[in-house]
Amino acid sequence: MLADTRRILSDLISFPTVSADGNLELIAYAAAALDAMGARTRTTLDDSGTKANLFATIGPDVDGGVVLSGHTDVVPADGEWTDDPFTAVERDGHVYGRGACDMKGFIACALAMAPSFAAARLARPVHFAFTYDEEVGCFGARALVEALKDWEVRPSTCIIGEPTMMRIIEGHKGCYEYTTAFTGVPGHASEPERGLNAIAYAGRFLCKLAATAEAMKPRAPADSPFLPPWTTLQAGVVRGGTARNVIPDACEVEWEMRPVNDADARFGLEEIRDFLDGQLAPEMRRLHPEAGIVTHVIGEVDGLEPMTQSEAVKLAHALTGGNATDVVAFGTEAGLYQKAGIPTVVCGPGSIEQAHRPDEFVAFDQLQLCLDMLGRLTGKLES
Repeated sequence: MLADTRRILSDLISFPTVSADGNLELIAYAAAALDAMGARTRTTLDDSGTKANLFATIGPDVDGGVVLSGHTDVVPADGEWTDDPFTAVERDGHVYGRGACDMKGFIACALAMAPSFAAARLARPVHFAFTYDEEVGCFGARALVEALKDWEVRPSTCIIGEPTMMRIIEGHKGCYEYTTAFTGVPGHASEPERGLNAIAYAGRFLCKLAATAEAMKPRAPADSPFLPPWTTLQAGVVRGGTARNVIPDACEVEWEMRPVNDADARFGLEEIRDFLDGQLAPEMRRLHPEAGIVTHVIGEVDGLEPMTQSEAVKLAHALTGGNATDVVAFGTEAGLYQKAGIPTVVCGPGSIEQAHRPDEFVAFDQLQLCLDMLGRLTGKLES
């Protein structure tokens, strides 16, 4: 089984599925492999027609199945690589290549196990969910979760195979990303009343972000497992102005919020919206009607709220033999499934420390541990 997994992983790495470039060839490859096993497959395209989700089912058409979920897109292969990043190289018990651990290793394991699932007498189905655009906002998973409602597919649990070194992850913060654009009026700096300084208003917004971040600290749940335990906000990029003596007519602030729960997400967004729409924007328009503020949503990825007694955690314990759970700092698609009512955990081969770096790799022994877990899943679905 490991040999099959390594072969499939090599094939998957050869598809350069950088988020900006699409994933159709990989989806066609996976769909063909699952079709050959008698799976019921469905593909859905994004609006551009260059990216697709794949959802496939092996087993009976009943509720209560388990979803094996993985994103097919990868980050760009920047930096200096020892070998071609889109050609799998095996060396010293590792498979190297972009996406090897994040997260084509898990997808390869799931596809390698498909013949075993197909040969088993499953009482409940196993579902394969392979998505696009996780790395840039989880857009594929968002569309897929909505499609599951329309298709009336009701799984009992979901395993997201992000690289966790096969540890059971029950929680992570959300990640909400925005760009807020301020439009002012240009002019000569010697006559400020004739213009409207977009940077000045962006500066006031930055102060509001900092104040909201401070207001989050006392809201931290007493039992929060995260570090830090509270919701965080920050501005990461400020872009505006052309010259020292020109009143800037445009400024953009790229900012994010990482909420520990939905209540904090709503609180933070209401604070920001009330400040921008209720105070700053009206003030700017009173001075100059053409001035204003627009906030663009880059991505709103729900967090995975820890639920230690969930069916997903219980299943993961049974499949891995572990009895501990943990939380992580990075985001995944798990919160989208959880919000749709599907208990979810994150557990997959490889280390997040290898992700997004040159010479990304996954170890053979990690792939074997994942195969062992999926092998035990077969027995669970048979009973």
